[in-house]
Amino acid sequence: MPAAFDPHRWPAGLLAALALRVGGGTVLIARSDLAVRQAAFETDARIAHRLLSQRASQHDAILATLALLQPPAAEAPEQRLPSFVGQVLQVLRRDAGTDWPGDADQRAALAAAEQQSRPLQRAVMAQVALGGERGRYALVRAATPASFALVIDARALVPAADWPFAPGGPVQVSLAQRGQVQALVAAAGPLDAAAWHFAFRKPLATDSQPFELVVQRPLRVAELPWVRIGLWWLALAAAGWGYVAWQAQRRAQRRAQELLRLGQVGRLNALGELAAGMAHELNQPLTAVSAGVQAAQRLLADDPPDLATARQAMAQAVQQSRRAADVVARLRRLVERPDVASRLQPCALQATLRGGLDLLAPEAQRLGVSVEWQADAAGLQVQADPVALEQIVHNLLNNALQALAAVPVGERRLRLGVHRDGDAAVVDIADSGPGIAAEALPRLFEPFFTTREGGLGLGLSLCESLASGMGGALSAANASPRGAVFTLRLPTAAPNA
Repeated sequence: MPAAFDPHRWPAGLLAALALRVGGGTVLIARSDLAVRQAAFETDARIAHRLLSQRASQHDAILATLALLQPPAAEAPEQRLPSFVGQVLQVLRRDAGTDWPGDADQRAALAAAEQQSRPLQRAVMAQVALGGERGRYALVRAATPASFALVIDARALVPAADWPFAPGGPVQVSLAQRGQVQALVAAAGPLDAAAWHFAFRKPLATDSQPFELVVQRPLRVAELPWVRIGLWWLALAAAGWGYVAWQAQRRAQRRAQELLRLGQVGRLNALGELAAGMAHELNQPLTAVSAGVQAAQRLLADDPPDLATARQAMAQAVQQSRRAADVVARLRRLVERPDVASRLQPCALQATLRGGLDLLAPEAQRLGVSVEWQADAAGLQVQADPVALEQIVHNLLNNALQALAAVPVGERRLRLGVHRDGDAAVVDIADSGPGIAAEALPRLFEPFFTTREGGLGLGLSLCESLASGMGGALSAANASPRGAVFTLRLPTAAPNA
């Protein structure tokens, strides 16, 4: 399938590692914040419990004082208590021989509580009505000659200035009696809409008012420390981009080094090809000169005039011609192309192609080339010299990119095909360029033949020579409907290689 050639794509392993760190760091930050919030919540809840326990003990002390002092009914000083103690709504008194004030139900409840209080010698609750908008209850203390009762507003037990929780905050505080009836001291939003809950339960430190303090704190997702989490994400993203940029820089350095190495190998091989061509071209005339001089020497030997001089001149000519041949031979040995057949080893064909593509990635991106793979044998290995195979692939891909530069951007396509054909592996490198001229096609692999301005005409000749040296072949043809296709055939590696 066609794919955009992007060597700087984020690796899957890096994305997985970043996702792990993002998730792990987010969880750690959230848990740390939750731990801090819970510690603060429990501290405030214990403060609220201590304040409520003090208020409950204050009620016991008030009733004990009234029972002990027995203030005169005519003066009724106890009636001034609500003005000093905010949570006390009313002070009730029952003298000996009288009934409790109020309706029949209230009188009956207060009388029952008084009967319970007398043997216990402490206050007892009565008329607990914690539900509704105004939670209240009565506290009765039996005494002689008069018994007293306090009507207490549960919502006003703690003044707002002393309350540890912010007014209108998310904390919900309740007083529960026997786990059934509750009075809200401070309200909050719905608890079921929260992602987490903090809870605190503890009975008040008094026997007369057996309430249990219930404090709940809902925590929603929106309350998480998103600023810190966002900074963590940004830090990881920056680290990821830095790592990718560093890897891209390393790839660019390796690509430059590889291109330099291939260029050096190419120049050496081209020089060897040039020397081989020069030797081939010079050996023929030198051999002819040597043969002609030797023939002239024999002919001159039959001529009477100055035979000794002629023989000497011809001998010198023969000597110089042989010396010239020796010089050319030494030059050829000096720069002779290495014998690739002696360095054959199994090579991963598709990996070599991908390596060649990676080296030319910047040029492919600049030209906007679309690369298409048709690999029927992904793990195919060939018996080849790795350096020679890399040089062939590099030259063919480079030629294809240069050909694609001559067509419009949207039509620049490069197709790479790898398949097996019997005991041979076949590589097709096809481009959608202008193709090869009909008159140039038969001479394409001849040394010093080129259709490119400024070219030496040695690249394809060298590639063909390297392929032949490895027991393979390189051919070229025009593709349909347009472009050129180069086909490289190499023997596959033996299974036990």
